[in-house]
Amino acid sequence: MIAKAALAQFEDADVVRHFWPMVRSQQHLDRILGEISANPGLVLFTLVNTETRDRLEQRCATLGLPCVAALDAVTNALEQQLGQEARGRPGRQHMMDEAYFQRVDAIQFTIAHDDGVGWENWEEADILLAGVSRSSKTPTSIYLANRGYKVANIPIVVESPPPPTLYSVRRPLIVGLTTSPERLIAVRRNRLLSLNQAPETAYVDSEHVAREVQYARRMFADNGWPVIDVSRRSIEETAAAVITLYNERKVAGDANPGMKAL
Repeated sequence: MIAKAALAQFEDADVVRHFWPMVRSQQHLDRILGEISANPGLVLFTLVNTETRDRLEQRCATLGLPCVAALDAVTNALEQQLGQEARGRPGRQHMMDEAYFQRVDAIQFTIAHDDGVGWENWEEADILLAGVSRSSKTPTSIYLANRGYKVANIPIVVESPPPPTLYSVRRPLIVGLTTSPERLIAVRRNRLLSLNQAPETAYVDSEHVAREVQYARRMFADNGWPVIDVSRRSIEETAAAVITLYNERKVAGDANPGMKAL
C-alpha cells in the first residue's frame, strides 16, 4: 500500500510490482533473493527479525539495489510516544485476535444478507443499507464488513416494497443511499452492456428511474433515516460517512442509556 500510494505521485511510471508476504525464515528469504536478483529494483520491506533483515540488506547492497525499511520511521516514533520498545515479533499484525474473528463473522453475515436476503435476522445487524438498484449497496456493505460491521442491504423497488421488518428493527442503524437519476441511468446502462442485455428497458427509462429515486427518498424521509448521496462518492467515502453516523449514534446512545435506537 505504501508503494502504491507513492507511485501515484509519478505519471506514466512503467512499474512491475512483486509481493512476498509472511517472510519468516532464512530459507524463504533466500528463495526470494534469487527472484530479486533476476528482477532488480527498489526493495521495500517490513521485516522485523534482526537476522533476516540484516541478510536482506547485505544482499541488496551486494546487488547494488536500494533497500528501504518502510515501517522503521513509524515504529521509532511509536516507541518514543508510547515509551516502550517494539516487540519485533514477525507476523504480529496477522495474529488471529478477537478483532479478526469479528471481521470474519461480519463478512459471513454480510454476504448471507445481501440484496434483501435473510430479513428474519436483520435485528442482528449493526447497519442496514437501503437504496435502489445500483446505488452501491453491496460494495459498501462488503467494505464495511471488512471493517468488522455486520451489514445487510435492502433494495428499494417501487413494485415490491420491503418487508415490514425494516420498519420495526431497533438495534441496527438504517442508512438510505441515494444518487442522482442521471448517474443512476449511466451506471445501469453500463451494467446492461456488460451483461449483453438490451440497453433500452424500464430499468434505464428516465421517468421510471426518477420515480424510483423519489420513492426511495420519500421512504427515507418518512422514517427519519439518515441519507447519503453517493453520486460523487467513492465506496471508501460512503463507508466512512456510514461509520461516522454509526459512531455518532453509539455516542448518543451511551450518553442517554434509556434512549431507544432510531
